[in-house]
Amino acid sequence: MPPAWAASMVKNGGLGLVALTYIAVDYLRNLSPSWHARLQPALWVILILASLTRFLKYQHWTSEIRYAVPFIASMLFLLCAFLVEVISVRFVTAVLGLDWHRASSPLPDTGQWLLLALNEKLPQVVVEILRAHIIALHNYLMLFVMLAFSVLFNSVKAPGLGLGARYMFTMAVGRLLRAVSFVSTILPAVRPWCASDRYKRLPSHPHVWAQKYYMPYASDAGAIRRLVLRDMAFGSSDEGEYIQDHRPDWGSMSFLINFLRPTKADGSWYSLLKRASGGCNDLLYSGHMLVAVLTAMAWTEAYGGWTSAILWMLVMHSAQREIRERHHYSVDCVVAIYVGILLWKMTGFIWSAKDTSLSRKLAKFEKIHSRLDRAMKDSDMYEVRKLLKEVESAGKQRQSFTDQTIRIFSYVALVFTFTTVILTFILTSDG
Repeated sequence: MPPAWAASMVKNGGLGLVALTYIAVDYLRNLSPSWHARLQPALWVILILASLTRFLKYQHWTSEIRYAVPFIASMLFLLCAFLVEVISVRFVTAVLGLDWHRASSPLPDTGQWLLLALNEKLPQVVVEILRAHIIALHNYLMLFVMLAFSVLFNSVKAPGLGLGARYMFTMAVGRLLRAVSFVSTILPAVRPWCASDRYKRLPSHPHVWAQKYYMPYASDAGAIRRLVLRDMAFGSSDEGEYIQDHRPDWGSMSFLINFLRPTKADGSWYSLLKRASGGCNDLLYSGHMLVAVLTAMAWTEAYGGWTSAILWMLVMHSAQREIRERHHYSVDCVVAIYVGILLWKMTGFIWSAKDTSLSRKLAKFEKIHSRLDRAMKDSDMYEVRKLLKEVESAGKQRQSFTDQTIRIFSYVALVFTFTTVILTFILTSDG
């Protein structure tokens, strides 16, 4: 007889094995680019063909249709959250100017100290494993896509659009909370040279707001004491004394000038946002780790098994790499882990791996309990069978769509989903 883990893997469609194969093939880009160029397209073709063969036999299109609106709404919500985050990232990077970024030293980080100390104590092979780029942001996104598509193979409870809606909604909430966090207190970059390399057009001087409310009290302890006692800004009272920024005519979008701080060479607000990339001061908490944790939470709840443990080990590996390579402080990764876990736990109302049919049956049974008891006392077997049939039907979803509607929706969903996945990988290539 095959071992228990092998039997479980076969029963669940081999999703865990496929996921590990995908990660291994993608890691070949670091070991053997030639083999990676051959094997990765072949793996994509196999996965797509396998999905298409199961597509026509899928039995849960009615459930997918019911989750179409929440899925679209969650996607739009996520796009709005990304827009808010992009504006916020540009603001916290630009508001103090390039001179502040050049002069500000990174904060002390005990997590970074610990990793440097472990480099001296651990065997070199272990250190090299910790340094290896085993898994990246796009891998976590692809693992979730594979998880959602596995409903076609009955590896995960349908509907897949429900799982996708929950993932995007949770991601959007997490991104908004992240923007609120790093806008609230501006932290210096872990990589001091980042702003000078990435934002060559950024003004060197601080924004007028920072010139008035931060610079006079930035390093003078006496000024800070006076500020605390008076609770009133006591810098220059004449706005004309401050260094002013370039103010292009953006029409109704001119309010963005104070947040984006464009230069004469930047053009429109749209072109400026389109070129936006990651910020250069520290962004509490880590967006990469949020994606990793949400993928691991979705995988653990929806699929479980031994691959969930491996995925969490990869999440921890990614966290120490974020700290080791100085993309984030340790606190950013720690906060991202527990925020991601808590957010996923709170959004179970959108999609849950638990079977709700039993709870619906029990609710129906409680309603008809007195009628069923009376029918049994009267020996009315016809009424008893009728009531039990109502209980059974309460656990089933009603078929309220025609076959033609389901067929059209299935083709639209397939094209839309594949297009969305491709655009996601193209547009989020820089994280």
